[in-house]
Amino acid sequence: MISKNVLVVGTGTIGEPLIAMLVRSKEALGIDRVLFHKHTPLKTDRSKVWALQQAGAELFVNADRRDAFLALDMEPVGTFEEALDTAAVVIDCTPIGLKMKESVYKRYETPDRLFIAQGSEFGFGHMYARGINDDTLAAAVEDKTGKYIQVVSCNTHNLSILCRLLGFDGDANVLDEGRFLCMRRATDTSQDKDFIPAPTVGNHGDPRFGTHHARDAYHLYQTKGEELNLFSSAVKLNTQFMHSLYFQLRRTTPITLDEVKRRFKDDELVAMTHKDSTASVFSFGRDHGLYGRILNQTVIVESTLTIRNDNEVIGFCFTPQDGNSLLSSIAATCFHLDPSSYNERIQVFKPYFFDEV
Repeated sequence: MISKNVLVVGTGTIGEPLIAMLVRSKEALGIDRVLFHKHTPLKTDRSKVWALQQAGAELFVNADRRDAFLALDMEPVGTFEEALDTAAVVIDCTPIGLKMKESVYKRYETPDRLFIAQGSEFGFGHMYARGINDDTLAAAVEDKTGKYIQVVSCNTHNLSILCRLLGFDGDANVLDEGRFLCMRRATDTSQDKDFIPAPTVGNHGDPRFGTHHARDAYHLYQTKGEELNLFSSAVKLNTQFMHSLYFQLRRTTPITLDEVKRRFKDDELVAMTHKDSTASVFSFGRDHGLYGRILNQTVIVESTLTIRNDNEVIGFCFTPQDGNSLLSSIAATCFHLDPSSYNERIQVFKPYFFDEV
């Protein structure tokens, strides 16, 4: 392997905490150096860059912008191309991962280098969510021509773990239909633009799946050879806290409310809560999470759980910001660096998985 260096491209909502998490735990994760690329030199971002550098991350920029960064007292270690040359894993945290794949990353493909994209970059590569299809990672990184993984969005993580826990009895697929309403926050607390004045509904752009959330969850399970009947809708709410999710999963076999609660409480990727607002759950994450993030895949609102007709599970849950996708990006990184130890290595984040929020 060329190195055990990890390059994070972008310093936004996902990129900044990801860089910080990698630097904080790089020895435990088996990482040599944490590199990051920033595209645009901005004085408003200077404090963020300084903080990441002081923590131990190394700044790389486009060669033609180096002087502009220096003029703002941000000192790069080298160029973006140099960072790509030395990185074993490249994690793209920009909204143009697919474009970057075609225009840049394909020129740096080697058997020893993995590229990871985030969220809605459908078609970037093998779809992955921690705890859902880890058993497919080995095949994904065996590709000797180019290794690409798409870490699915935070809401898709949430949908997917609900399907795993409620739509399967052991290895048997018992999910007849899953319907979801994603009530999305308008913007992250770190974002100054694009906040909305009122709830805004989304279109069903996909006639089969509705929105990309169900579509991506379907394709995620396709990597395991499973066929799921899923449909999702979305509405954007005028809040900056957390996404909320209404779920309705109809099974081919009956299930009791006690069994539903047992499955949720026994799974380390699930947090339960008696809180009923995103404000109070978000506040808990801010106070007790890692860089404000809860790393569980979902936070189930226990009081909302109910059973209809003995076989239909209905309830509400919250999506923990982008904590679940951050964990999946790190898990995929560690798997590529050392498949035999990745499960053990990511236990460094176990304190930030909560049984109850």
